Amino acid sequence: MKAFGPVPSRRLGQSMGINNIPPKICTYSCIYCQIGNTIKMQIEREKFYRVAEIIEDVDKKIQKAKKRDEHIDYLTFVPDGEPTLDKNIGEEIKALRKFGIKIAVITNSSLIWDNDVKESLLQADWVSFKIDSITKEIWERVDRPFRTLKLDEILRGIKEFSLMFKGDLTTETMLIKGVNDKQDEIERIANFIAGLTPKKAYISIPTRPPAEKWVEPSDENVINMAFQIFEKNGINVEYLIGYEGNTFAFTGNVEDDLLSITSVHPMREEGVDEFLRKAKADWTVIERLIEKGKLIETSYEGKRFFMRKLPGRRFG
Repeated sequence: MKAFGPVPSRRLGQSMGINNIPPKICTYSCIYCQIGNTIKMQIEREKFYRVAEIIEDVDKKIQKAKKRDEHIDYLTFVPDGEPTLDKNIGEEIKALRKFGIKIAVITNSSLIWDNDVKESLLQADWVSFKIDSITKEIWERVDRPFRTLKLDEILRGIKEFSLMFKGDLTTETMLIKGVNDKQDEIERIANFIAGLTPKKAYISIPTRPPAEKWVEPSDENVINMAFQIFEKNGINVEYLIGYEGNTFAFTGNVEDDLLSITSVHPMREEGVDEFLRKAKADWTVIERLIEKGKLIETSYEGKRFFMRKLPGRRFG
């Protein structure tokens, strides 16, 4: 099947996935990829499946979801490879319009310098670009691109697309410990992303086993620093660190709500004070979460912040 779900997505609500690329054909072989190392690297675009085959599979899944009264917010191109390698993606987006559901594409950005790719993605409602680095040496180390790809062309293509796109543009930056998480690189990334004026920029970390065993997520204090730098650049920023919850709402469970909020945004000390006051709770809740290893305290520019302890941390 070329369609799967719908599955819950913090970015897209209830998302039905579209797998328009055979596993695992990609333009990158990222060190953190949760699917593993790339089987076949290429930048030549192909027609992997018939458009009718994709549409038929999506239609069947939509009908099954309707029978179960499941809502679908987005049809999302999120395959086991780079979706823009598919020459048919533009035609597929057009054909999917008949279902009356918004269309999203999650891309690693590598082919956005190609005008045909731009034209195809301009038809989507929501597009996410991966921006892990804007320094050539770091980009090569973290994303391990196909040998003929050029970072400056990719960045220029992203910028050009951002000026043309009428839908929701978002970015995602995966922070890897000791690779792309130094302050000066984060500042360069934030400066570039600010120029795109995205609807939202996501800071993420590996939460599943990565392609390379040595890969580890950046430390919490570094992720908090990145968040603050993005915010200073006027970017609407959130974490994507693998925790699902009732974001920004007090639902009656103080611990769950705090973990939900701090998995998306770090909370400053005064913000925690205000939340606890509204919840009619006290700081023993924070102390208990820290003792359980679920919450940590960090600092930035002399201010105390609290954020969810990252999942998947390996030691030794």
